[in-house]
Amino acid sequence: MSIEIRNVSKNFGDFKALQDVSVNIESGELIALLGPSGCGKTTLLRIIAGLESADAGSIFFSGEDTTDVHVRERQVGFVFQHYALFRHMTVFENVAFGLRVRPRATRPSEAQIKAKVHELLGLVQLDWLADRFPSQLSGGQRQRIALARALAVEPKVLLLDEPFGALDAKVRKELRRWLRRLHDELHVTSIFVTHDQEEALEVADRVVLMNHGVVEQVGTPQDVWDHPASPFVYGFLGDVNLFHGRAHEGQVHLEGMQLHAPEHAQAQHAKAFAYVRPHDLDVQRYTPGTAVDGIVATLERAIVVGPIARLELHAVGDTQPQDGNDPIIEAQIPAQQFRDAGFREGETLVVTPRRARVFVEGAS
Repeated sequence: MSIEIRNVSKNFGDFKALQDVSVNIESGELIALLGPSGCGKTTLLRIIAGLESADAGSIFFSGEDTTDVHVRERQVGFVFQHYALFRHMTVFENVAFGLRVRPRATRPSEAQIKAKVHELLGLVQLDWLADRFPSQLSGGQRQRIALARALAVEPKVLLLDEPFGALDAKVRKELRRWLRRLHDELHVTSIFVTHDQEEALEVADRVVLMNHGVVEQVGTPQDVWDHPASPFVYGFLGDVNLFHGRAHEGQVHLEGMQLHAPEHAQAQHAKAFAYVRPHDLDVQRYTPGTAVDGIVATLERAIVVGPIARLELHAVGDTQPQDGNDPIIEAQIPAQQFRDAGFREGETLVVTPRRARVFVEGAS
């Protein structure tokens, strides 16, 4: 089932939760709504579900306006962060619940219910736990049972709100891999809310990045990572260094270096922001008295774990944070390169961006 979100707005008093949001979701897609707390992603999910009504705009399921269709008639399955399993029911009864409460005319027979529940428990690889109670399960197992229960009613759309948020990092990683495999088997149109960038980029077909109630960018994980549409997207997707400078006729002048930015050829002494990922910084030892094309910085801390050395540096002469930003420069280089170079904490190095994304104030 395809979903079309058209010009949806929602206010809670003076707070603008959603502002003219429009997104098209293809049938069978797995979409992530990604953004910080309070950006509107859960509100949008609830409006799609019919649990919340929009102040303006419409929701279409496969071309049909469902804006005023009751939640029970939308054929939507839900999975929430906190499992919401019935504690007094066994795993089998929890999964069977949605089938048992159907109107008599559409309710399956007991034999059909039994077969369906065991099929779903097999799908989530937990058939052997059918007679257990939720209190006897791990967090990851409870979340998989919650997903089986949502799938029991054969939803046209599956909505997941921070489904793995209450789990530890290792279980989260296992479950998101498992969710991706399950989706590839079932092809149910699915939307999941998360504030975890890695989760969204690893699991989703496309990512909808939201901030302050508006959609900043929609694209594949590779697209939003490689071509962030705004400073917010660049800063939100992983670690990033922010350098301040001036852009003039395609050149960006930062302290100690220049960057080519032909996309800003029209800029005239404009305020510019250069975003650089830690792994896109080249690090060399500083030789006093030589000309450098880079930022001279002191190595304050080196964290070498596994194959990567994470370096925290402070630009020489930079004593004040700019615009509230931490003056620390983060660089990542291979651990072997770090050992071969013999860098030591306290010594002076030169960092030079190999790749940067420049945004100019006032430019679209």
